[in-house]
Amino acid sequence: MRTNSFAGRWLVTGAAGMLGQDVLTVLKRAGIEAVGLGRADLDITDPAAVRAAVEGVTVVINCAAWTDVDGAESAEEAATAVNGTGVRVLAEACAAAHVRLLHVSTDYVLPGDASEPYREDTATGPVNAYGRSKLVGEQAVAELLPQDGYIVRTAWLYGEHGPNFVATMLKLAAQRDTLDVVDDQHGQPTWSYALARQLVELGLAALKGWAMGGIYHGTASGRTTWMGLARETYRLSGLDPERIRPTTSAAFVRPATRPAFSVLAHGRWADAGLAPLADWREQLAEALAAPAFTALADSARNGSTNGSTG
Repeated sequence: MRTNSFAGRWLVTGAAGMLGQDVLTVLKRAGIEAVGLGRADLDITDPAAVRAAVEGVTVVINCAAWTDVDGAESAEEAATAVNGTGVRVLAEACAAAHVRLLHVSTDYVLPGDASEPYREDTATGPVNAYGRSKLVGEQAVAELLPQDGYIVRTAWLYGEHGPNFVATMLKLAAQRDTLDVVDDQHGQPTWSYALARQLVELGLAALKGWAMGGIYHGTASGRTTWMGLARETYRLSGLDPERIRPTTSAAFVRPATRPAFSVLAHGRWADAGLAPLADWREQLAEALAAPAFTALADSARNGSTNGSTG
């Protein structure tokens, strides 16, 4: 493979997670030298360890995060230590070493009560502890790296390398005749591999001076609900989409409040000379061709069903 020497060496934190693994795959295919460090390899709240990890790299893609949304409600301090303090430590190290930082954030920093897609400059207002913890991280990047910090908000992420909604729907298809799925939350299902490609493109555009620092929205185009995503997953997998029945959020009370509206606008990609991510249906069709998903779909089609769920 030809090495992309212009890009230098990149660091991926949170490299053992669903998105981190995809980012490393994209970097390898692009011929970019990269090192991936998971939670066991690097504690992003440790300043000395982070400074050592950042030394000699040109770009850091931070995929490290506390992602247990419900768990954050009873452990907000612990969530903020990773999503806020840890990000500040990374931003400080990148600022000192003149390294560009691409930080993955979330739609949960927004209030979730809009009716039109949220622009990148919309005022924040998280409705749960997880969102508050992620906002602390965003604020650190904006403060410490006003030019070399890139905040990429994503949402409704699914992929091959971790637990996610799409995989869960396919697993349950082999066990249950019908599923009741929430139809009053609106968002943009985003394939982790597609986001990984976008992050690498943004990093390259940053190195070339084409992309300015700030907030970008790394979600699929279009919009749907969780029920819409489940039905499309079934349809594309050769399963009957009518097995998915609509319900409301009130039927699934959880510790953390979920935003009702998580649709994000994508205007800033044009400023960087990049197209926004493809429509969620197009991404889903491509994602479901991956071995992990095809195996689940095969099992669902061949498995026996044993009752419905409410």
